[in-house]
Amino acid sequence: MGFMSIVQQIIGGFGTTLFIFFFTLLFSMPLGILFALARMSKFKPLNLFMQVCISILRGTPLMLQLIVVFFMPYYVFGIKLSTGWRVYAALIGFSINYAAYFGEIFRAGIQAVPVGQHEAAEVLGFTKTQTFFKIVFPQMVKRVVPPVTNEVITLVKDTSMAFAIAYAEMFTMAKQVAAQQSNIMPLFVAGLFYYIFNIIVAWVMGRIEKKLSYFE
Repeated sequence: MGFMSIVQQIIGGFGTTLFIFFFTLLFSMPLGILFALARMSKFKPLNLFMQVCISILRGTPLMLQLIVVFFMPYYVFGIKLSTGWRVYAALIGFSINYAAYFGEIFRAGIQAVPVGQHEAAEVLGFTKTQTFFKIVFPQMVKRVVPPVTNEVITLVKDTSMAFAIAYAEMFTMAKQVAAQQSNIMPLFVAGLFYYIFNIIVAWVMGRIEKKLSYFE
């Protein structure tokens, strides 16, 4: 089987990979900020609850979390699962998992902003909300770009975990084609797609980091 023929067969799966990737980032980053703020809360029950949640999400396999999210409506609530639920389960599972990682990264970035800047903002009459969005948040973004880049690159590869709930993304399609043709070439083609995708992601994130260099 030729290279272009293999590409044509797995290209549909690449669209699903892109879908998981972009929507996971769209949901997990804002959720990660909420996780970070809850993790830093002075309200102890909320702080402890978030510590436990983040510990579980970071300490258990993503594949297991996807399976739990997918089957929970049936085993907990007795709701019959539909085929369309796979899409939502994948997005929920990926988004919550990555929100936990982003939350810890964002928390470290927020806490890295010198306390003196908070005090200066208070003297100038800034509210806590104004201080966060006008002073803390921009500096936090600059500090967290490198570790966020690492997580985004990992996400590109982790999209293949969607096979755990039979959601056919690119790697699943490649495995199916490889099994049908008794040929491992589709797996290498999928690997090439992942590699090119990660090069693009790294380039984009590098551009963002340069744009934010004015904070230095």
